[in-house]
Amino acid sequence: MKSLCIYCGSSPGATPAYAEGARGLAQAMVGQGIALVYGGGNVGLMGIIADEVMRLGGQATGVIPEALLNKELGHKGLTQLHIVKDMHERKAMMAELSDGFIAMPGGVGTLEELFEVFTWAQLGFHQKPIGLLNIDGFYDGLLQFIQHMVSQRFLKGEQAGLLMAEAQPEALLQRFRSFVPLHVPKWLDRTTI
Repeated sequence: MKSLCIYCGSSPGATPAYAEGARGLAQAMVGQGIALVYGGGNVGLMGIIADEVMRLGGQATGVIPEALLNKELGHKGLTQLHIVKDMHERKAMMAELSDGFIAMPGGVGTLEELFEVFTWAQLGFHQKPIGLLNIDGFYDGLLQFIQHMVSQRFLKGEQAGLLMAEAQPEALLQRFRSFVPLHVPKWLDRTTI
């Protein structure tokens, strides 16, 4: 595992625990020689994790659409900053440059990016690990809702298991290192199992 795509908020959030979690993830990644790939911003948790990776001597690659360069204050101190034409190109490049995906706390943009790669995994478009850094229980409600989708037979339990969640960065990275892709056909009729 050489690089991870980190999805996170352009806000620091309501509690210092989120910033501490971002710094902790940066420290764990740099300590294991894993490069950061992220949205390229210099604000919120995006800026915090990038700053910490760079401070520790790690590698950080940002990918930001031209239209957001000024709004998200494109980070000028990265190893590399790609300026792309739109969000579609941004997400495709981030996915291509990464060996896995982690969502830290964030807003609807973070969720949209997370669910896109989760859907791609479910459809078999990639076999990379996906995880939630569940700082202070931020994603507890989402994890409960995913189990609700399973109980209502809109998602298979095996597919729900593609989304790993841990409160500590080291624990999540350890699960990523032992990740084995799951081969579950999306459209298999459960009544035949």
